[in-house]
Amino acid sequence: MKNSEDLEKIINSELTTKINNSKIKHDQLYINIDEKNLMDVIFFLKTNSESKFRQLIEITAVDYPEKDRRFKVVYLLLSHENNKRIIVDYNIKENEVVSSITSIFPSANWMEREVFDMYGIEFKNHPDLRRILTDYDFKGYPLRKDFPLTGKVQNISKIRKKINDKRKKNIKSKLWSSASRCSWSTKTYTRAGW
Repeated sequence: MKNSEDLEKIINSELTTKINNSKIKHDQLYINIDEKNLMDVIFFLKTNSESKFRQLIEITAVDYPEKDRRFKVVYLLLSHENNKRIIVDYNIKENEVVSSITSIFPSANWMEREVFDMYGIEFKNHPDLRRILTDYDFKGYPLRKDFPLTGKVQNISKIRKKINDKRKKNIKSKLWSSASRCSWSTKTYTRAGW
């Protein structure tokens, strides 16, 4: 089992040009990278025989509206073999599109969708990037610091009316199809002389 200092040395020696800085805090390794190096760094951390960070635990973001590079995107990985966690992060501007890591960690699918839904950060090459927690018609991104705390409520009565209209339509179509089956059955029996 490797200690945090050994892992930091291994990772820094292999990825020298791709890591901006690294530190150990609370026995966890933190590394800061540029977004363009994300795929290489994540692939190395997962496949390297020394690091063995084979489980993606979380992807999230932090909003700093006062900064030019507004968002910090954060990846938390776990190595069961080394019993260590690593936190990889990078900063991006507001409308910058970042790489999806679903090709390396398929479990990133829903996590990236959540980050997209809550912060509006888009992931290129994502297989199904759409909202996952809010309604498709929802406007805005709730975890951004500039999202208003009041005034962005959905009109519940309109939503209920939509749902009720769909239910009525479904019930009518089911009744109509069962009624047409009954009339067909009756005609069949009548023609057969019953």
